[in-house]
Amino acid sequence: MSKFLSDNAAPIHPALWEAMRAADHADNPYDGDRLSAELDERFSDLFGRDCAALWVATGTAANCLALATMCQPHGGVVCHEEAHIEVDEGGAPGFYLHGAKLMLCPGEGAKLTPEGIAALIDPIRDDVHQVQPHAIAITQATEYGRSYATGELAALTDFARERGLGVHMDGARFANAAAFLGGSARDAAGAVDSLAFGFIKNGGMNAEAVVLFDPEQADLVRYRRKRAGHLQCKGRYLAAQILAMLEGDLWLANARHANNAAQDIATGCGDRLMHPVEANELFVRLTPAEREALRAQGFEFYDWGADAARFVTAWNTRDEDATALGKAIAAL
Repeated sequence: MSKFLSDNAAPIHPALWEAMRAADHADNPYDGDRLSAELDERFSDLFGRDCAALWVATGTAANCLALATMCQPHGGVVCHEEAHIEVDEGGAPGFYLHGAKLMLCPGEGAKLTPEGIAALIDPIRDDVHQVQPHAIAITQATEYGRSYATGELAALTDFARERGLGVHMDGARFANAAAFLGGSARDAAGAVDSLAFGFIKNGGMNAEAVVLFDPEQADLVRYRRKRAGHLQCKGRYLAAQILAMLEGDLWLANARHANNAAQDIATGCGDRLMHPVEANELFVRLTPAEREALRAQGFEFYDWGADAARFVTAWNTRDEDATALGKAIAAL
């Protein structure tokens, strides 16, 4: 079977197993170990500006802990109407943010724009009877595999500064966006205030990073992480995974492989593509009969509504499987 269900289904990269084995000795508990202490410096080097980085076990926790630093319980977070924090996190933002509201905004390809956000928030009266926006949350790459270019990010963060809003980036597939945009983590993040840097979809096991570009917010997140049950007593194994992914830009190499596989498939999709392929996801118009024909050939994927399917490539997708899928779609 050729699996294109999700990059979450991919195995752990061998380099991370080796890193965890190397970390398998006595060290200080929680985040007091040698490896966890390296994270701030390594991420600061990667992004070219001071930041603090904390490990957590899930992307949901990374998003919510970061957003809790910039949104009070009586406020709101502007996000796309199909954002992961709205559609796929089981109400976790409301739980972690103690009832703060998600303020849903439309946008092509699951992208937000300053104009779209302004249309949503400008009619809100500035009084205690209406929820006031405190932050904006964007996804890089988006839920439809689109990547925010440098200019788009700059427009959003400039708008946010003018309005006094924080900006958080859900980066579950941040590596894939960075690879598409040319390989610079700094460019792919822009001037956001916080980033949930995803590693699990890109070859990790159970480690994501909350990156705070205002290091003074780190202690607040540390307290919230403990209260939320995400302060693991053997945190060195999470830190080991993250450092192994950063070593030699493995995070970027893995993402480039997945992106290349997606582009290979895209060559066979033609006008069936619902969105440009700018990361490692493809959304393809397929009838139920066509989907079953592909499954009969051994391809696994998720249906996406009544007449479409989603295909996701990963760091370990074989070139021959991607080529075969592209040819199979072209032959329908």
